[in-house]
Amino acid sequence: MYWQQALPDFSLNFSMDKADIEPYLDSYKDEVADLILNIQKDEFGIPITLNMQPDLNEIRKFYQINDGNFWIAKINNKIVGTIALLDIGNNKGALRKMFVVKEYRGKEFGVGQKLLNNLIDWAKHKKITEIFLGTTEKFTGAQRFYEKNGFVEIQKQDLPKEFPVMDVDVKFYIFSVPA
Repeated sequence: MYWQQALPDFSLNFSMDKADIEPYLDSYKDEVADLILNIQKDEFGIPITLNMQPDLNEIRKFYQINDGNFWIAKINNKIVGTIALLDIGNNKGALRKMFVVKEYRGKEFGVGQKLLNNLIDWAKHKKITEIFLGTTEKFTGAQRFYEKNGFVEIQKQDLPKEFPVMDVDVKFYIFSVPA
């Protein structure tokens, strides 16, 4: 029909917006802190403040040293996710600050998967052999995500002594980085 041919094609699939992963810059500081605090406090009811997370005030000095790094995920120039790898020495790392805005979680956007894949690729490149993480009991979706991606639950006493345990962490995981 004529009217179908005359109209522009508006059949874009907006769920196909792809997340761009890039290293953290200090210009993102406030937006990153807001994203993380909103998820922790508003979505999951964790009684935590920015002052209780001094790493968020010094991301470059805390994470972007030695073989560690901190990344953000952006869609349409908006930060929708974060992830960090803290170098804890001896070819080991700690996965920290993995947060994805609720509307961008899941397979549709793949933000979490893309962030995690980026971190694992970085770890391989830096010759990190094991990645550890701790999480709160409230992050059940995250726990399923980690387990699906090869993280294996371990006991707190099996963590390396250099691993920074947070007060809210009750479940712990290890991931063996493939060579």
